[in-house]
Amino acid sequence: MPLEGEYDPSPAQWVRDQVELYESSGGTRGTTLWHTGLPVVIVTMRGARSGRIRKIPLMRVEHEGRYAAVATKGGYATHPDWYFNLKANPEVDLQDGPEVRSMTARELTGDEKDRWWERAVAAYPTYAEYQEKTDRVIPVFVLEPTGP
Repeated sequence: MPLEGEYDPSPAQWVRDQVELYESSGGTRGTTLWHTGLPVVIVTMRGARSGRIRKIPLMRVEHEGRYAAVATKGGYATHPDWYFNLKANPEVDLQDGPEVRSMTARELTGDEKDRWWERAVAAYPTYAEYQEKTDRVIPVFVLEPTGP
């Protein structure tokens, strides 16, 4: 079931623009991140504090119908805000091109995290540089289809 509620657009203009282009085109435009040219998906989530709907573009890392959400924040010392949203409210919607799916986010550990990290770095090699830039361990979530 799609998430509903008041939408609170990102304070970052480029994020607002990317989400608007992606969604307004039905997933046919805005499907690559402007500075990388690599594919992205749009993840819709509920804010941890506000409870409002939030939307972000994330690098497309897909394997067998599941997706990674990698909380790099470009290698900064702190997690991105959306990390806390997923921890508090793991039910999300994911748009990959024209298809929108209900998913559940789960933070990974151990060997499973290592496998998804390898997939993520293969899709976007800069993730490895981000990990080198920070002392924190970059979290990785898997987004899995909800229900049958």
